[in-house]
Amino acid sequence: MQASDLLQLAATFLEIVITVFAVLVALKGKKTYAWFIAMTFSLFVIFDLIRIFSLPVSEDLHAGIFLLACVLMLYSIWTMYLDIEKPR
Repeated sequence: MQASDLLQLAATFLEIVITVFAVLVALKGKKTYAWFIAMTFSLFVIFDLIRIFSLPVSEDLHAGIFLLACVLMLYSIWTMYLDIEKPR
């Protein structure tokens, strides 16, 4: 296994850890945006696993997964921004 393969697996593992922590923030902190972060990183994990293991998925679906992950993160960031703009 090449170093680049190990780095990709390590990055995918970190994406899984981020997903778990985002779910914890969503549950304990009651932050809606954390659910979208969790969904984003879950899609990143799927995206990476398809690539790492050369799974037979169409290029359109693979690109769609990536686009959906980016849209979810954009919505998450927008929700965070609105949250900090609320008067306290």
